[in-house]
Order: sequence, then C-alpha cells, then structure tokens
Amino acid sequence: MHLGIVSLQKPAIMSLFWKHLTECRLDYRAPLRAVLIVPFVLQISVAVGLTGYLSLRNGQQAVNELAQQLQREVAERVDQHLDTYLALPHQINQLNLDAIQQGIIDLKNLKSSGRYFWKQSQVFPQISFVGYYLADNAGSGAGRWLKGHDIVITVHPGGTTKDKNYEADNHGNITKLVYQIDYQATNDVWYVETAKAAKPIWSRIYAAEGFNNYVTASANAPIYDQKSQLLGVLSIDLLLSDISQFLQKIRVSASGQVLIVERDGKLIASSGHQALVFKKNGKLERYSISNHPNPFIRSIAQGIHQKFPVFGAIQSRKNFVFSLNGQQQYVQVTPWRDRFGLDWLIVVTMPESDFMAQINANTRNTIVLCLSALATATVFGIFTADWITRPILALHKSSKAIAQGDLAQPIITSKIRELEALGQSFHLMAIQLQTSFTALEQINTQLEERVAQRTQELSDKNSQLNETLAQLHRTQAQMIQAEKMSALGQMVAGIAHEINNPVNFIYGNLTHLNTYTQDLMSLLEIYQQYMLNPPPAIEQKLNQIDLEFLTQDLNNLLHSMQIGAERICEIVLSLRNFSRLDEAEIKTVDLHQGLDNTLLILRHRLQATAGSKAIEIIKDYGQLPLVECYAGQLNQVFMNLLSNAIDAVEQSHSGKTWQEIESYPPRIQICTQLKNTNYVQVTITDNGIGIPEQVRSRIFDPFFTTKPIGKGTGLGLSISYQIITQKHKGKLECTSISGQGTKFCIEIPIHQHSEQKFLII
Repeated sequence: MHLGIVSLQKPAIMSLFWKHLTECRLDYRAPLRAVLIVPFVLQISVAVGLTGYLSLRNGQQAVNELAQQLQREVAERVDQHLDTYLALPHQINQLNLDAIQQGIIDLKNLKSSGRYFWKQSQVFPQISFVGYYLADNAGSGAGRWLKGHDIVITVHPGGTTKDKNYEADNHGNITKLVYQIDYQATNDVWYVETAKAAKPIWSRIYAAEGFNNYVTASANAPIYDQKSQLLGVLSIDLLLSDISQFLQKIRVSASGQVLIVERDGKLIASSGHQALVFKKNGKLERYSISNHPNPFIRSIAQGIHQKFPVFGAIQSRKNFVFSLNGQQQYVQVTPWRDRFGLDWLIVVTMPESDFMAQINANTRNTIVLCLSALATATVFGIFTADWITRPILALHKSSKAIAQGDLAQPIITSKIRELEALGQSFHLMAIQLQTSFTALEQINTQLEERVAQRTQELSDKNSQLNETLAQLHRTQAQMIQAEKMSALGQMVAGIAHEINNPVNFIYGNLTHLNTYTQDLMSLLEIYQQYMLNPPPAIEQKLNQIDLEFLTQDLNNLLHSMQIGAERICEIVLSLRNFSRLDEAEIKTVDLHQGLDNTLLILRHRLQATAGSKAIEIIKDYGQLPLVECYAGQLNQVFMNLLSNAIDAVEQSHSGKTWQEIESYPPRIQICTQLKNTNYVQVTITDNGIGIPEQVRSRIFDPFFTTKPIGKGTGLGLSISYQIITQKHKGKLECTSISGQGTKFCIEIPIHQHSEQKFLII
C-alpha cells in the first residue's frame, strides 16, 4: 500500500534524510557523553569489584574448608571415643563369661556373685549396672543407679518375688535392704532380644521409670552351658550422660555444638546442657531432635530433613549449609556403627559467624574502596566528555534546524576538519531537498485518489467472498453427508449380500450335517456292540483318535457353528436395518429398532478392555407409536450421538485407577417417551467429562471439533442438527455440566408433511 507515502509532509521528509545521513537516532542510540564516561567507569568498577569478589570468594572458600576440616577432626575424636567407651561393656561381659566357665562366678550363689559384681563396679566407675538374670528370673548384680547411694547390690531369688536392692559394707557384704520392686527380667525387652539373637548385642536405649535421668544403653550377652542350653543373660548398663560429658569437653568453635542421635532422630548425647528425657502422661520419654524444646536443635533437624528426608539414607559423611535467623550454619553428619548393632549419627554444627568476622571487615573495606574509585572515575569522565562533546552538540543544534525546514540556517563552522566537512554536506543536502518537495507533492495527490478507488473495490469483493464462503460451507456439509450415506448404503448392501449367501448355505446345511453325524454315531455304536473283538489295526486307530472324546466334542463343535452362523445373520440384518438403503424416502418406522441396531453396531466399543470397564447401557424405552421419518438419516444421528457419548465416557476414565472407575462406573442412558400427541422425544445421557460452556455454544457449528487431528471432522453434530431441525422439523438440544456428563435431547413430530417426502440430502 502507498498510504505511508501519501502522509509524508515536508518536515517529515527532512527528518528522514537527517536521520539517514547522520546515522544517529537520538531516541535509541546512547549519547556521546555516556559513551565516553561509561566505559571508563566500568573499567575501574570491574577491576576493583572483581578484586573484591575474588577476595571474598577465596575467604569464603577458606572458611568452608576450615569448617569442614574442623568438623571432620571433631567427628573423628567422637568416633574414637565411642569406639573405646562402648567397646568396654562387651569386653567386661566376655571376662564375666570366662569367669562363669572357670567357676569363679557361681550363678546359683546370688550373694557371692553380687559381691563379685560390686567389686567390678568399683573398678569400672563408668558402669551404672552389671549383673545377670537366669531363665527362672533369679539373678544378681551391682551398680550406681539408685539416687542417694553409691553402689547397691541387686538380688532376685527367682520366680515372681521382688527385685531387692541392698547396701554393702567395705567388703561387698550385704547390710540392709534399701529398695525393692516387682521385676520380671525374663519378660523384659533386653532379655528377650538377647536370647533370640543368641549372640552379644546392644538392647534399645531406654529411660528407667522412677529414677532421675537414668537413660542407658544395655550391652548384653547370652549365657550357655556345656550342652549349648541357654542359662540366662549377662547385662551391663552405660549412662548416656557420660557421653554428653565427653562432648561438653570438646572445643568445636565459639558457638558450635556436637549431637549424637539414633537413626530415628532420638537424641543420645549433646555437647550442650539440653535435657535428654521428658515426662508425658506420667511416663519418661526421650526427646527427638525434631521435637526438642531447644529451637537451635529443632532447626538443625529441619536442615538435615531438607537434605535427607530419611536418616537411614545417610551412609557416609555428608556436609551441607543451612540458614538460621539469617546466619549460615555449617553442618556435618557422620555415621557411626559397631559390630554389636549400634547405628548412630554424629552431627557437628558451627555458625559461619565464628569464622567470618575478619572476612566481613575486609569486605567492608573493599566496598568503600570500590565506591571511592567509582566516584573519582565518574568525575574525571564527566569533565573529559564535556570538553569533547561541546562542539558536536552545537553542530547538532544547527543540523536539527535544517531538518525542521529552516534551510537558511547558517552552518556552524569548527576548527575540527571532520566537523567542517560535515557542515558543508548538510548545506548541499538542503538545496537538493527543496527541489524534491514539489515533485513529491504531485505524486501524493495522485496516490491518494488511486488508494481510495482500490479500497472501495476490495471492500465490495470482500463482501462477495464472505457470502460465497458461507454458501460453500453449507454445500460442503450437505455433500459430505450425502456421500457418507450413499457410501454407507452401498457398503452395507455389498457386505450383506456377500455374507448372507455363504452364511445361508452354511446355516442351511448345518441341520443336515447334524442329522448325518448323529446317524454315523448311532451306526458306530451298533458296530461296537456287535464287534466286541475288533482287529488290532482298528483297535489301534480307536485309541489314536480317542473315539469317546471325539464323539462328545463333535456335538459341541456343531452347536458352536450353529450359534456363530445365527450371530452372523443377526449382524447382517442389523446392518441392513441401520443403513435403510431401501428407505431413502419418508417411512413409518420403529425408533427403538433403530436405536437397538445402532447399539449392536457399536457393541465392540461398549465391551470391557484390559484397562477399562464395560460401558453400561440403560434403556428406558416408553410406549412409542411408529414415526414417519428418514430412517437412514435418523440412524446416522443416533450413531453420531452415541459415538460421542462413548468418547466422552472413555476420556473421563482415562488415567484413573480401577478403584476410581469402580466407584463411578461408565454409563449411558437412553430414554424415549411420547412428548404429546404430535411429538416423540429421545434423550441420550452419559456420565462423561461434560462440555465446558465456551465449547457448548459452538458444538453445532460446521467443522468445529475439540478432538485431535485425524480423530474428528467437526461435521457429525452439525449434520445431525441439520437432519433433525431441517429435514424433520424437530429440535436437537444439548445440556451439559463440566465433569458430570452431557445430555442430548431429540424431539421430532410423529407425522411429517407430505411436501417433504421428495426432499433428499
């Protein structure tokens, strides 16, 4: 189009030449002052900033390496202490087993063995209890576990008597009873687990009821006689507070902490002074790091869970960082195990602030230096740019006046050779532009007249094309429907003819074949009655063909063939009734028969498959009279609506589990009723995905479809609407709720007008 040329005026043309010749669009190009200042300032900023960044990054990297190294050293110290501290109970158990085998410890003499364990508790002060219980619940031991007493001796005579605890003199002899309690050791978890394992193990960590902060892990070993029969279980308790005391002596950092936890998150020991147990409903329970009252420990648990949702997944040393109150925390988690069943995690934490004080000070100094260098570079850049750009701006002002049409504007001269030559070029340009304006104005007038004429012609042609296109759409839909119905009728007639003859031949001969077979079987039975000793060749053949099985199976085969032939006859008849090839004009038909024939053709789509449930068809047929209609075209409407209903139901169950499909089974309901004395109504309802409102308003438009390419043409509902409303003077309405299903309602008159009988699509 030439509209752009038509609208050009003299100042605009001058401006275009100005922009082209100077090659500088001020609205989009950077000013010269900025070009001179910015690179200079950027060089200084990048150099100083990069130096500061590298310094900060190297400092941060050094802190990370230092933190990890310190955490690793702390974890190794804790690991070594646990190896030594937790190996002692099993070593003592082995010594006691040797003493039992050598007769030093008499298991039946409870007082003597109690005195032995009393002496052992004096030698090993870290043991809170050492002793044994036999299978009859008898046992003895000693330890520091009763508040207000040093070492007490425990004696249980056996059976259901009480567990008695005595003070002892300086030689380990029992003096007086200080505490007694009902206790059945053979039913306790530590005894049962050890007896079941049949080897030295650790029992679970537990808190004893009635004793202040008595949280312990028990090292146990089974006692066997010479015949490998279980006599009892040795047990040694270690207080976990001793591990916490060791952790409190370790210097991690100014604010660092060390925690030891089980795989389920239960707290075992801490370098802080946090509580290990609490009371809940009158019972002692151990804290988990996830529900500990200390917010710092809960934050550590949350940080670990973000990296490792399951503690059991941590199989090697892991390092990570998380933020707490705006401060970075370094965390290292190290697994620790022993050969007797313990599987713990050592958690070492330390805040970044313990290392970053000096680095942060250096960072502040670097930022101050960067800002100072930037300010200095900016000041020098401004002065330099002003000195260079002042004469260029004067030349720009004069050139802009020429671009606005003031050709008499004097050109500013300059002592700079290049700028002087540029001024002379602008002066020559002004003379040439003045000559071109007159010719351009004449061309603009001619172009305006031609554009107006062409615009009117295009408007008229556009109206004609729109009308032709609408007519083409209608004609195309009618042609497609006519071709489909013709092709369907010819195909069904051919199939029915080709299949019907051989099927009739087969079906007609099956009766004779059945009679002949029965006669032969009867003859064979008579032969067997009189031929009691057949020749060996006949006997061998009878055994080879299994005559008894052949006789039974032959009747089954004939019966199956007769059922199959009857089924083919039914399908052929249904296809002929559906196509109504011989009923192109209005006929009086039974609508129920057309619906049943359509369902028979779609039967393969209604059956269950490997991933979907069979679609239930609910027929609610009313008492309908015979209806005058175009039977073949009405059957096509039924086919379109039922096919769409099946598609909707299948799509609604796509991707659902079998339980979800069972709770909302696929269903299609067909209802017919006499609307009044002149109309019949057919409704087809499905419980599929439904149709959104923005789509439902367009479903009857030609060529509109929501199905993928190759799955739908967009003509089915459009042609169905035309058949019902135009051919039968009826109604086709759709109501739908998205996600709940769709309902199509057909209403047609019982009697058609006689003038319609010769209309064919």
